[in-house]
Amino acid sequence: MDLSRSAHVDTFCRDHLPPREQWPELEFSLPELIYPDRLNCAVTLLEDTIARHGADRPCLLSPTGPAWTYGQLRDRANQVARVLVEDCGLVPGNRVLLRGPNNPWLVACWFGVLRAGGVAVTTMPLLRSGELCTLTEIAKPVIALCDNRFLAELAAVDLPVIGYGGADPADLTVRAAAKPAEFAPVDTAADDVALLAFTSGTTGRPKATLHFHRDVLANSDTFARHVLRPDARDIFTGTPPLGFTFGLGGLVVFPLHVGAATLLLERATPAELADAVREHGVTVLFTAPTAYRAMLAAGLADRLRGLRRAVSAGEALPSTVWHEAERTTGLRIIEGIGATELLHIFISAADDDIRPGATGRPIPGFRAEILDEHGKPAPDGVVGRLAVRGPTGCRYLDDERQLSYVQDGWNLTGDAYLRDADGYFWYQARTDDMIISSGYNIAGPEVENALLSHAEVVECGVVGAPDEQRGMVVHAYVVLTPGVTGDAAKVTELQDFVKSVIAPYKYPRVIEFLPELPRTTTGKLQRFRLRERAATESGTIGG
Repeated sequence: MDLSRSAHVDTFCRDHLPPREQWPELEFSLPELIYPDRLNCAVTLLEDTIARHGADRPCLLSPTGPAWTYGQLRDRANQVARVLVEDCGLVPGNRVLLRGPNNPWLVACWFGVLRAGGVAVTTMPLLRSGELCTLTEIAKPVIALCDNRFLAELAAVDLPVIGYGGADPADLTVRAAAKPAEFAPVDTAADDVALLAFTSGTTGRPKATLHFHRDVLANSDTFARHVLRPDARDIFTGTPPLGFTFGLGGLVVFPLHVGAATLLLERATPAELADAVREHGVTVLFTAPTAYRAMLAAGLADRLRGLRRAVSAGEALPSTVWHEAERTTGLRIIEGIGATELLHIFISAADDDIRPGATGRPIPGFRAEILDEHGKPAPDGVVGRLAVRGPTGCRYLDDERQLSYVQDGWNLTGDAYLRDADGYFWYQARTDDMIISSGYNIAGPEVENALLSHAEVVECGVVGAPDEQRGMVVHAYVVLTPGVTGDAAKVTELQDFVKSVIAPYKYPRVIEFLPELPRTTTGKLQRFRLRERAATESGTIGG
């Protein structure tokens, strides 16, 4: 498939796409994935939804301010587009860095950029100046729109910045209010780049993934349409930042595509999240496994009983958490695996199709295989590398790591899985989290799940630590329930407990107690930091 005629005057994104032969093979196997050549996803998500449901329909909800209707979001996005084009000289294809917590004005900025034909570079609000400088060096945005409470870290970045959310005459909200609310969205191509998303949770230089306008809709027309199945009556909320594609899809694209409302929370503890679900009548929740576990452990299950859908992603959902949620709320959590490189979830299951402990099956529109070390399909029941194909896929911006992520047309996600005879995919570990000890292959997450089933374990992370005799040993970092003492007796107790739950050879020979585990801003456990720590420590704790 050749690229369509671009509307971008600034051709930076197309100029820095990987060579076509390095792309994954894209598959458009469903009729809903066949999009017109000219497509602006911001128009589909606003004008098309307004045409079906009306401009007065509630759209963006906030715990601290009035709700915005679909019409108000469209008008404010148009005004933002006018400020960018008329005051800042933005041309189609220019990149715009967005920085701020989840609130209506961040969404208006995102839509304003896309309606003006720009490319949105939405970043995590907690990034520091050094990290922002690196992202700016890679994406080369021409301007930044930033919540005025988060301006300080941009001071060191060589980039024009407009703040929003203040009363200063130079503030974006003030300037936008003075603009007419009409703006003709740029007639972009379906394969013009709409957003640059940076990968999270890895080491080394960040990778920027390029996603087209059609990609933004494709994840809604696969996972949301066929697994989540929302409708216009739903109210969404969640904790993932909009700079994380899990959050962008779950809190903006999916609800707006069907005319639903979304409650945007700038930040929320597990207790605050549960309160918001109950107070606002939320029916669809997106958050990480740690949040579900924390809410249930705190006895907040009653506040979640109004949910119709609960989605968990970012890392594997422990089966103990899934069963506890079903027991206390009747809710069957939808687990899924996705990737920034593919934009959102591609393996999942819902309702009676769920098998607790399994991630699920490839969602309609995607295919998945388990490949052995030679790149050949592995038999069912054998652990191998997860490979995925579908309507979206990895396109790194000018990055040689494209060659390792895409091989023979497949996206290799870096996850070790096995597939059973019924086509269900069972997560084992990240491929670099498999622990080989005395010839045994031990999946760190399996040991974590065993530890998490102990009543006094709040969180844990399991990695391999170097060992002269065994090559590697299982090293567990454990956060205990407040008031419980982490001593040698507790180490032995936990080791014996793990031996009673899974094969004894998998037990953690080293257990270390920590007050908290290192996590990314999106809630992912940073196992690489635990591996670094384990590599420098002697295995004197435990037996």
